[in-house]
Amino acid sequence: MSHGKQFTLYSHKIGPNGWKVAFLFEELGLTYETVWLEFDKNQQKQSPHIDLNPNGRIPTIIDHYNNDFVLWESNAILLYLVDKYDKDGKLRLSNPNDEYLQLQWLFFQASGQGPYYGQATHFISHHPVRVPTAVERYQDETKRVISVLESVLSKEEWIVGGKFGLAEIALFPWHDIAERTIFPSGTYDTAKEAPHVRAWYERLKERPSIKKCWAEREESVTAFQVIEKVSLAHKSLEEASKQ
Repeated sequence: MSHGKQFTLYSHKIGPNGWKVAFLFEELGLTYETVWLEFDKNQQKQSPHIDLNPNGRIPTIIDHYNNDFVLWESNAILLYLVDKYDKDGKLRLSNPNDEYLQLQWLFFQASGQGPYYGQATHFISHHPVRVPTAVERYQDETKRVISVLESVLSKEEWIVGGKFGLAEIALFPWHDIAERTIFPSGTYDTAKEAPHVRAWYERLKERPSIKKCWAEREESVTAFQVIEKVSLAHKSLEEASKQ
């Protein structure tokens, strides 16, 4: 692989965590090449990726301008990039207390929002057997996390420090999953239940860095849905032929 670009990013076209890093690359004007791993082929747990990241999950970055330094865990990557490459202070926080508040929200995202939303998506869309109690539990946890965000965004335009920052970058792609996937139509409306969170979400969708990356992701989601429909159709035909 050519190292003409500063970073190599190992990611997945649909999974939210890799897009956090892409958002920040775009915000800071950093150059990167993305290696898209195919999870259905288990590429994330095979060489060369597993040699870089023993956890076998995305994202992973290689910083070619820092002796090919390798880092994984999305929120750790966000902190590294701002600390090392935000020379203009675009996303830095001037108040030391705000730095700890930012860490608080990054931990909240990694330990609460991501796992709960991920489990909700799994039991709604991917689990082979419908488990209503699991679906209900993780939908309720999703609502709780959204209510926490609403409690802050009802008083402030942004999560930390009065400006767009790493908390937004970390929280946005997972909240997008809540808006699109976790609640069937009509069962929970964030515009009604958490209007300030919905307004925040709509503002973020229009931010140039997010808009650019999300347009790329939309193409991937559409292609994935087409492939999934074709695969299901073939599976149905195969099952019908056996009857």
